Amino acid sequence: MSALPASFSPVSFDRDAATRIMRRCRELRAISASPGAYTRLYLTDEHRRAADLISHWMRQAGLAARMDAAGNVIGRIDGTDATAPALVLASHLDTVRDAGTYDGQLGVVTAIEAAAALIRRADKEPLPFPLEVQAYADEEGTRFHTMLLGSGFVTGLEDASVLAKADSEGVTISEAMKGFGLTPERIGDARRQAGDFRAYIEVHIEQGPVLEAEGLPLGTVTAIAGQIRAVVRVRGMAGHAGTVPMAMRRDALAASAEAILAIEAVAKAGADLVATVGEIQAGPGASNVIAGETRFTLDLRSGNGLAKAAAFEEIERRLREIGTARRVVFEIEVGSNTGATACDPGLIECIDEACEAVQGRSLHLLSGAGHDAIALAGLCPIGMIFVRCEGGISHNPAENITEADAGAAFAALLHAAQTVIRRG
Repeated sequence: MSALPASFSPVSFDRDAATRIMRRCRELRAISASPGAYTRLYLTDEHRRAADLISHWMRQAGLAARMDAAGNVIGRIDGTDATAPALVLASHLDTVRDAGTYDGQLGVVTAIEAAAALIRRADKEPLPFPLEVQAYADEEGTRFHTMLLGSGFVTGLEDASVLAKADSEGVTISEAMKGFGLTPERIGDARRQAGDFRAYIEVHIEQGPVLEAEGLPLGTVTAIAGQIRAVVRVRGMAGHAGTVPMAMRRDALAASAEAILAIEAVAKAGADLVATVGEIQAGPGASNVIAGETRFTLDLRSGNGLAKAAAFEEIERRLREIGTARRVVFEIEVGSNTGATACDPGLIECIDEACEAVQGRSLHLLSGAGHDAIALAGLCPIGMIFVRCEGGISHNPAENITEADAGAAFAALLHAAQTVIRRG
């Protein structure tokens, strides 16, 4: 572990706030589709319950809270100039399946705490412009396999083809919105314009091991890797497991297995690539029937846009070859394709100063994970604060942080927000 300077004296932080952050993360964790696993998906009853609780906390902090046309929760205080661009503190409220406790929601509850502190101090340090806390309803894309839906709708994602995307049960986003009580025809009401926001800052767990290895609670994000999310469908021919000779089979599952290994090989051959197949389904799904059709997900990421594009082309080429050799058809549907996103130099400087005040030094990190900051970068400068997580584990029930690190994140976010406010 790296030692801090002997003369370093960290800024004090509100221990009650740190305790509250941890308690609220646990309270949100209890809002799950399953008592045995933490799962909260977009446009579900659990989404509604979490949104209601977050709205309550926002109002307690002194923010006016509302749900927008996409299901995001927006808390706002106008400041002395209600027409000025707002400072946004944000993260997401949805989860992956069988998730950890802190991914996304740590950023939401820390933002609420920071907003509450800024509002309490407004008599001495008035807010010169609006402050918003935004809790995005769908970042993970778990239900509809399209990432950044919540923040995407805020930044102008209105294509009808997006609303037509369906979950594994065939329910489209449009249908799910209606069932949730939203109006898909009014999704454009969630859109905000360039000039609405002056800056965006997001607190998020690192989801990796670097901060822990460095012995630091916090890091400054410099950029976010780009990623492609896709669904691959393989169409072969179902048949009797006992009567179709091996050489005559058009086995979609065997072809998928070869394809997954080919995807892994492409990623391993690149210097700045990761590729994951995290979900697969086979039909008709009987032990004595050759799989006639499969569906699996593809997640491809890189900090280098050219490398990502080249890798995807190579994956497409290899899957075509496998399809030809095995007499099956591969269909690749790209759900999202984001480029690498750079954080704003001015906000990096603000966050560096905050990290130095809290822990004695700053550490720059590239985010391999995608975040809502990617979408907001289309409207305003973005910055991110990473928080150490135990073992670098995330998207896993073992995901964990300490209360002290939650307090450090709160102190750094408050410090960075105050710097943005003072600089105007």
